[in-house]
Amino acid sequence: MQKRQLLYSGKAKDIYATSDPNLVIMRYRDDLTALNGEKRGSFEGKGAINQAVSDTIFAFLENRGIKTHFVKTLGDNETLVKAVTILPLEVIVRNVAAGSFSRKYGVKEGTPLKSAVLEYSYKMDELGDPMLAESHILALGLATQEQLNKIADSTYKVNDALKELFSRLGLNLIDFKVEFGVTSDGDILLADEITQDSCRLWDMETGVRVDKDRFRQDLGGVKDAYQDLLERLTRASTPTSCENA
Repeated sequence: MQKRQLLYSGKAKDIYATSDPNLVIMRYRDDLTALNGEKRGSFEGKGAINQAVSDTIFAFLENRGIKTHFVKTLGDNETLVKAVTILPLEVIVRNVAAGSFSRKYGVKEGTPLKSAVLEYSYKMDELGDPMLAESHILALGLATQEQLNKIADSTYKVNDALKELFSRLGLNLIDFKVEFGVTSDGDILLADEITQDSCRLWDMETGVRVDKDRFRQDLGGVKDAYQDLLERLTRASTPTSCENA
C-alpha cells in the first residue's frame, strides 16, 4: 500500500490517495478549531490521541454491525479508510440539552431530553453551517430520501451503541456530530471521526466536561481532557467486548 498525493486538507486531518483507488489514508494533525474555524489552537500529541480514540470507537461500531469507512490503524497518526464522497451534511444527535440547543430553545444545560433529537446542518462554514429540514436537503439535492433514511437509521444505532460504551467508561454522551460518505458503488458509510472534537462527554459523577468545550469555552485542561478519554478506553482493554458484557 503506497501513500500518494494529498487529496484534501481539513481543519484537523489530511486525506491522501493510495495505490488502491478504493482506499485512502486519513492523517490526524495536532490542530484544534472551534466556532467554524475562527478559533484555533493545538497541543502536541492531539492527533495521535484522536486517531487512537476514533479508531477504537469505529472498530467497536463495526462489531455492532454498523457500516463505516474504517479499515485499519496504520500508526504515525494515520488510518486506512475506504474512499468515500462525503455528503455535505453534519448529522447531530442530542440526548441532553447543551450548547446551541440550550441557547435556541431556552432549555437549561444538562436537562435530559425526552427523546433523542436528530438534526441536520449544511456543512458550509461560510454560511455558518445552517440547520436543515429534510425538505431543504431534498430540494437542494444534498442527499436523496433513500440516503436520508439510511443515515437516520444508522445514526440512531450509533447513538445507542455510543451511549452504552461511554456509560461503561463513566461518561454521559450529551450530543455528537457524525458525517456520512458514499462509496463508488453507492453504499452509505459512517465516515470522518468520532472523538472529543465531535462529541460532548460529561463525567457521570462530577459533571466535568472531557471534550472540546474545554477549548471552545476556555475552561483549561484541554490536553488532560483528551488524554482522559483515551485512558478510559485503554483501561476498558477491549471496548468491543462491551456487547458481550
